[in-house]
Amino acid sequence: MKGIHFPSDVIRSLALNIMNRHFKHTPIEEKLNQITDVLEHPENYRDHELLGIIALKLLSKESTEALYEAYDLDELPKPFEVFGHKHIERNALQQMEVAMRLPVAVKGAVMPDAHHGFGLPIGGVLATENAVIPYGVGMDIGCRMALTILDLPGSHVLHHDYVLKKALGDYTHFGNDGGLDFRQEHEILDHPGFQNTELLRKLHGKAVRQLGTSGSGNHFVEFGTVELNLENTLGIPGGVYAALLSHSGSRSLGANIAQHYTHVAMAKCKLPGAAKSLAWLTLDSDEGQAYWHAMQLAGEYAKACHDQIHRNLCRALGFQTLVTVENHHNFAWKELDEDGRELVVHRKGATPAQEGVYGILPGSMLSPGYIVRGRGNALSINSAAHGAGRKMSRQKAKDSITMSSVKKMLQAEKVTLIGGSPEEAPGAYKDIDTIMKSQGTLVSIEGKFYPRVVRMAKD
Repeated sequence: MKGIHFPSDVIRSLALNIMNRHFKHTPIEEKLNQITDVLEHPENYRDHELLGIIALKLLSKESTEALYEAYDLDELPKPFEVFGHKHIERNALQQMEVAMRLPVAVKGAVMPDAHHGFGLPIGGVLATENAVIPYGVGMDIGCRMALTILDLPGSHVLHHDYVLKKALGDYTHFGNDGGLDFRQEHEILDHPGFQNTELLRKLHGKAVRQLGTSGSGNHFVEFGTVELNLENTLGIPGGVYAALLSHSGSRSLGANIAQHYTHVAMAKCKLPGAAKSLAWLTLDSDEGQAYWHAMQLAGEYAKACHDQIHRNLCRALGFQTLVTVENHHNFAWKELDEDGRELVVHRKGATPAQEGVYGILPGSMLSPGYIVRGRGNALSINSAAHGAGRKMSRQKAKDSITMSSVKKMLQAEKVTLIGGSPEEAPGAYKDIDTIMKSQGTLVSIEGKFYPRVVRMAKD
């Protein structure tokens, strides 16, 4: 777009996004002429399906004013709590320090499974006032865990591993290409939120195709056994049960929402250096409201995907369910603090842990996950870890661990794996028991889940 004068970075960003997405096969000269004509005669494009949003911005009063604001960071970070400090690398804490220098930051906490991420550290919790940070939520909006405890003894999993392996192969799908071989029906597909914006309308088709599927990386679906404490509060007797556990998020829907609104936020909110990606949108702005509602839709879609995964497998195998424990991470919530002030709480790789709220925190393919109940600790902003957390970067794990060594470890422990990669090897993760010891004031333990038949993407 060189040679074209845009009245603001927002208009330029919108134009680039639309041209790259919807005019990618149009010759460059025609693109330039089209954008130039919109800039010069926006009134002619007010109702245009694709270019109307640019025209409306140009015709609004805002277009004649500065459409972004530059902010300085506070000189020092506001104080924040760290749980399991000795297990957390310095670069993750440095990321949190940057976040706590944002003018909109009010409170912060770092969970014991934290490690370096993008923007906020994975395991970072940030509370702001009247502001939502798209990159503080992350790319996989509403990534979540779901555990279904089955009306079967734990021994069923051990004695029927072949049947369970085949069902995982037939009724789950991983990765961005393709989908399930049978039609998915869920009320989420008729959600009116898909009609809110042009972006969401265009993402609906892929959301239909990806419903009931899982992503790549550390996402999984697995059968295993649950050891439920005798004194548990889940409403079923203590003992050993068969169970189904899944981990994935909002698929392409969430990724596209995150990417789009991160660009919008960065165009409206200019921050220095290391804080650049932590640009925010105020909740009283049109863009902030649009992101907030899109984020809610992505969260509901992520839940719907887990609903379908569990429903498809249980129907195929004739399983009856007893109880489901599920929870988001990678999300933002409006919550009241102890002073009654409404804050926007971003949990990026952290689990809600208000008093009485249940969660499931996975370990690795060879270590247990923990079923927990929140204690409502204000120091952690009512949050807890979301699992074991990585101790190796994906690249380091890929370079230092072989798939053959992973398979040998799994065979020795009688764990069956479909797909997977060295990046998700048990050795790439922190010790989950150490993590749990660091958050005894955040959650109480209801039971444990042990993986037995695991499916992941073959990256």
